[in-house]
Amino acid sequence: MPTSSLKAIKPTEFDYWKAQHLLNRAGFGGTPSQARALARMGVDEAVDYVVDFDEVSSQTEDTSEFRSDIMRPPTAEERAIARAARQNNDELALERLQRERNQRQATDREQMRAIQRWWLKRMIETGRPLEEKMTLFFHGHFATGYRTIEDSWHMLLQNQLFRRYAVGNFGDLCAAIIRDPAMLKYLDNDENRRASPNENLARELMELFVLGEGQGYSERDIKEGARSLTGYTFDDDQFVFRPGQHDDRPKTILGQTGRFNGDDFLRILLARPVASEFLCWKLYRFFVNDSHPVAVAGGDVDKDVQGFVRNLAKLLRSSDYDLRPVLKALFRSEHFHDPANMAALIKSPVQLVVQSIRSLRTPVRSLSALLSACDLMGQDLFFPPNVKGWDGGRAWINTATFFVRQNVVVYLLTGRRPDQYSWEENSDVYDATHLVEHLAESSGGRPSTPETVAYLLRFMLGAEPRPERIERIVEFVNQTGGTFDNDRLVATLSLIGAMPEHQLC
Repeated sequence: MPTSSLKAIKPTEFDYWKAQHLLNRAGFGGTPSQARALARMGVDEAVDYVVDFDEVSSQTEDTSEFRSDIMRPPTAEERAIARAARQNNDELALERLQRERNQRQATDREQMRAIQRWWLKRMIETGRPLEEKMTLFFHGHFATGYRTIEDSWHMLLQNQLFRRYAVGNFGDLCAAIIRDPAMLKYLDNDENRRASPNENLARELMELFVLGEGQGYSERDIKEGARSLTGYTFDDDQFVFRPGQHDDRPKTILGQTGRFNGDDFLRILLARPVASEFLCWKLYRFFVNDSHPVAVAGGDVDKDVQGFVRNLAKLLRSSDYDLRPVLKALFRSEHFHDPANMAALIKSPVQLVVQSIRSLRTPVRSLSALLSACDLMGQDLFFPPNVKGWDGGRAWINTATFFVRQNVVVYLLTGRRPDQYSWEENSDVYDATHLVEHLAESSGGRPSTPETVAYLLRFMLGAEPRPERIERIVEFVNQTGGTFDNDRLVATLSLIGAMPEHQLC
């Protein structure tokens, strides 16, 4: 049974398969050679290497192709033209202005699609996978959608914000998020003024971002929190605090009274132990096991799991909400590496796609096609369904998404899409032999077919395969020639990718 403590696994227990587990969870998978390299490091050095990614060479942050001025505010001259057109009832001028705005919106939508491709490519290629994994985590935690924002540059700025604080201080990220133009627009805080407070941002800070739903706050606390955030707005791409719109009168929030502003509001929220537990539950479901509900207040939850999360939360509080030591303790723990928590997460669509490419080293094929597949599977980057983000877990799987999940693996392995004729297939041939080259070294010669099959199953499924799975694949290989050439390897990987267990990580 998993332990509730943060006790680290013994160095002698950190083997190839635990290294692969770390690669899958703390990032988006890795090749056999990468897993072997981590295993040779040992658990302490391997976890430091993954979490302290600042020491790893970063990709060039090339966003020069993206424009910040597509959805810019109108100039003084443009405002004067529009005002005159309305006063004179100049329908032709008004129509021209509307056409220009429509064109800017169309251009911005195209840029949003380009930013989606940019981020997916970055996840596939990065040498700092935990940085992108945490960026994805925060994108779901502080969920903000383009359909409401309608400004691709603001979505990119928020994405870069999440990356900047990926393993940094959660309190500092919260302070940045209440100044983020995308979030301020998404939750209407740009309309939050002293004379007419808007409660949306304050409500979600308490309910979804910091404390969790129903965790000891009242409607009165939400209203007072909203007053603390009055005057927090933005001008074009920059945060602006407007003192004239801020309510500087005393407020009482969760039993504390003062002339609070937004930073004071966050300080009061983060001081409550439930805040650290809520975040650690979210991290637990994201990195360890998504079969357990977020249960800050207790309830019908495994006691070891509850204890483990509470110990993580104590560490988070003692580190003043610095995420780095929490993640290191989590990734080193016996609990994280327990067999009960291996293959215990349902892969998100993005995890499925990126892990398949990074672990199997397939061709990328088409970023646009992969993004469309992610959308069909329920995860459209920069377009979360609502402020709660994606539910994750079992919500990822239904009859429609399972069909796409199977086909996207076949597409990556073969270039074959279900809606294409054979002559339209991607011509990049995938060489899978790198996956099994090291087996000859470990077996002292050419490995047997059952050994190779058992290895491929465990590598792709993330856990010890059931004997009947091995038997069925061995039977297939024997019926089709009995040797593992590249075509048979690809066919075997395609069969494994269609198994229900392949949806787990």
